[in-house]
Amino acid sequence: METNSINIIVQTTKYPKLLGYLKLSKLRLGSLVVFSAIITYFTLTDNIQWKQVLALSLGGLLVTSAANGFNQIIEKDLDKLMDRTRLRPMPTRVLTVNEAFIFCAFIGLIGTVLLWVFTNPLCGILGFFSIILYALIYTPLKRTTPFSVLVGAFPGALPTLIGGVAATEGFGNITFFAFLLFMIQFIWQFPHFWALAWFNHDDYAKANFHLLPSKKGKDDFSKFQILIYTVFLFIVSILPFVFQFVGLLSTLACIICGLALLLQAYNFYRLPTNEHAKKLFLVTLVYLPLVQLAIMTKS
Repeated sequence: METNSINIIVQTTKYPKLLGYLKLSKLRLGSLVVFSAIITYFTLTDNIQWKQVLALSLGGLLVTSAANGFNQIIEKDLDKLMDRTRLRPMPTRVLTVNEAFIFCAFIGLIGTVLLWVFTNPLCGILGFFSIILYALIYTPLKRTTPFSVLVGAFPGALPTLIGGVAATEGFGNITFFAFLLFMIQFIWQFPHFWALAWFNHDDYAKANFHLLPSKKGKDDFSKFQILIYTVFLFIVSILPFVFQFVGLLSTLACIICGLALLLQAYNFYRLPTNEHAKKLFLVTLVYLPLVQLAIMTKS
């Protein structure tokens, strides 16, 4: 979420372009992405190589920042319409389109090269693919169909897959355990993002974004989908135990986190207010890293 205080700093500082680039990058979001990649790497590797950890951290951050930046370039005119985005560096003209494009292309290329060279080529390919999928497919679909969230969930979960692939040798390969971790983060995004879209629905509507599962927006179908995907997430989170990748203690932690999330999703389903949607959103933010850490222990 963007705060007015940060926006004011960007506009009043002696170095507006520098902070404009930082804001374009959305580093806080990028740090969450890097966390998922690193945790997955630690979960799956038998031989931690700190060179790879550094490449995952920096390369993943640059690739994610590039995708976020290209998104803002494409939506610069739409961002002017929404309260939560109208003070971004593109609508306020802190950065020009050319400046932003060159910056995003440069960091996207550097991030891809870092992943390719210092982890393995498949990581670089997945990183580059995530930029293309997020910027060129997900971004324009947001004004066309609610299925845009489904498309956007793929680049949103790819960092987990990249972390898993980095843990393998040679060109890299996708193990079944890595796929399960990818699926947890993939499905998690639906209740997470739909909760966000619920309490920001009126603002998103100004730009004609269709981000809830129903084109009608805040209706019974949308709130039911949020609940049912939370149930799916609970089921998927215990599959690592079913396939004997983790032990009972890790699974118990996942179950406790899942029940807490389910309870909040059910409360939202009963009383679908913006306040309950915000609570659900906050619980999803806590849920994912706790589950990832629990699975990492394999206990």
